[in-house]
Amino acid sequence: MKFNDMQKVPLLQAGDHVAIIATARKASSRDIADAIRYLEQHQFIPVIGKSINLSHHQMAGTDEERAADLMQQILDPKIKAIWCAKGGYGSIRLLPYLNYKAIKQNPKFLIGYSDVTALQSLWFNLGIPTIHGQMAVGCTSKSEASLKSIFTLMKGEELDYTFSSSKYVKKGIVQAPIVGGNLSMIYSMCGSGLNFNTYGKILFLEDLDEYLYHIDRMMVNLKNNQLLNNLSGVIIGGMSNMNDNEIPFGKTAEEIIWEYVKDLNCPIAFGFPSGHIKDNRAFIQGVNVKLEVTSTQINFKQSIDGRT
Repeated sequence: MKFNDMQKVPLLQAGDHVAIIATARKASSRDIADAIRYLEQHQFIPVIGKSINLSHHQMAGTDEERAADLMQQILDPKIKAIWCAKGGYGSIRLLPYLNYKAIKQNPKFLIGYSDVTALQSLWFNLGIPTIHGQMAVGCTSKSEASLKSIFTLMKGEELDYTFSSSKYVKKGIVQAPIVGGNLSMIYSMCGSGLNFNTYGKILFLEDLDEYLYHIDRMMVNLKNNQLLNNLSGVIIGGMSNMNDNEIPFGKTAEEIIWEYVKDLNCPIAFGFPSGHIKDNRAFIQGVNVKLEVTSTQINFKQSIDGRT
């Protein structure tokens, strides 16, 4: 899929409605109070989905209830964007209950990351860009730049990030669509037919609280499923709070991933400010990025139409 195959989604203006829903773990009205205040401060009208305050074990209601809330916001013409409340686990369980045709006919921004990667992959396959960015819950615990970047994109303005290179770097300049997200979710969708098509793309990966041997197992699976073939670039975000066994695996998460990507013929950047970290910058899935990697710094530019 080329960047210009992606549908256009409504850009937001003051007075537009933004729905907050829970696609995975349960979230209360109190949990999203900061997000509501933030939307109101920026002159958006928050709409609280029916999944907020629902509880079914760990999750925000049953799969059917969460899927129904998501579809309600998709079909409501007043809603211009959907902000996912919380990750954890459960978004992938909604896929059998969603109306793919209706989603395609009503394109609008879906905002989230981590567990929401499963939904963003579906949106990508339907040709709809999504915003990989901070969840509603905990939004004010992140950097101001994290939140600003989400609304910069929703308003149609250009992103321009510059950050320092790490020791894991391959220099180069490329312009290509970016796809990806949470490594565990991408791994879990291998073979489903709903995963991202990474051919010719810049692949972004981040993860949290995984065992190091499992990072290796997931990278092996991505390689075996040819998701590392013919990439235009690689960007690695936060690899946070990793675990090890009593007998150490012997490598960090970054060292493990570097082993699988270092020989690729494309620019590679580690340390991108996105993921389960305080500075969780947003980007648009499926839309062109201009990535420039030098030995000292990385520059990342993106606009909603992909024309960087």
